[in-house]
Amino acid sequence: MKAVALTHYLPIDDPKAFLDVELPTPSASGRDLLVAVRAVSINPVDTKVRRSKDTVEETPRVLGWDASGVVEAVGPDVTLFKPGDEVYYAGDITRPGSNAEFQLVDERIVGKKPQSLDFAEAAALPLTTITAYESFFDRLGIDRDGADKGKSLLIIGAGGGVGSIGIQLAKAAGLVVIATASRTETSNWVRELGADHVVNHREPMVEQVRALGFTHVDHIAIFNDMRHWETAVELIRPQGGIVTIDNTDQPMPMAGMKMKSASLHWEFMFARAMHQTPDMIEQHKLLSHVAREIDAGRIRTTLSEVLTPINAENIRSAHALIETGKAKGKVVVHA
Repeated sequence: MKAVALTHYLPIDDPKAFLDVELPTPSASGRDLLVAVRAVSINPVDTKVRRSKDTVEETPRVLGWDASGVVEAVGPDVTLFKPGDEVYYAGDITRPGSNAEFQLVDERIVGKKPQSLDFAEAAALPLTTITAYESFFDRLGIDRDGADKGKSLLIIGAGGGVGSIGIQLAKAAGLVVIATASRTETSNWVRELGADHVVNHREPMVEQVRALGFTHVDHIAIFNDMRHWETAVELIRPQGGIVTIDNTDQPMPMAGMKMKSASLHWEFMFARAMHQTPDMIEQHKLLSHVAREIDAGRIRTTLSEVLTPINAENIRSAHALIETGKAKGKVVVHA
């Protein structure tokens, strides 16, 4: 099968950062689906895994953790899908990725593709959808179906992929969303997606949020980086919760969290698959739920740019765009 892979971990401007290669087509066993990949999207995790280091791969390594496609074959233990089904998924970071003609993925972390979306539109969603959904409804304990209607949520870094779907999931749950964005383009984007208020995370946020009438906010999601930690601690309400998706080596003073009895949650959407947790199938369920919401017109794709075809040149271009830190929504590479 054709694939885009790497053997060396190089800067993205190096033409050898990704290579077009031929690899054996895998076979489905157990609960695996063999998916014919139609579109992939690029996330910051792709660029972090590819980041320059001295490691050399003896066998070309395929990255990519966001895809849509068609089930080609199923393992003997599969019960949720059949050949011909159109699917979307983020996959498992411990296994070969989606930047290939075919990919094996456990059925428990796969959803039926929204019928109203094409493959490119669907590929923009899985990883960020799982991340935002788990952040809000699993980690922070917000009720998905509206029991927490009217509570406030500050999304720091709302213009990126996770924030873009996160705004929509939060609004569907009835929350009042304060989104942060630092450019006119991304400010307009988050408003278009449903944000109730927009503040600039390049400027002091405490004053901006309080000028909107919020002394504290009920929930905070940090979807860019942890330099905003102390701001989040200042703004979270007593007994509120903060969720973050970012690794950090920065200091994280906890005295303010202790004095408020506030909680901190880490979200890593690969945790269920990586550790084969008993509730892995929750990712299948949430992707299926969001597909129904999309087909009902309550949530839209976060696709912003499409490159075609899936080859080393376009994967490099997509990585370069993500590494600028200025991409809004999602960048997809279509077969």
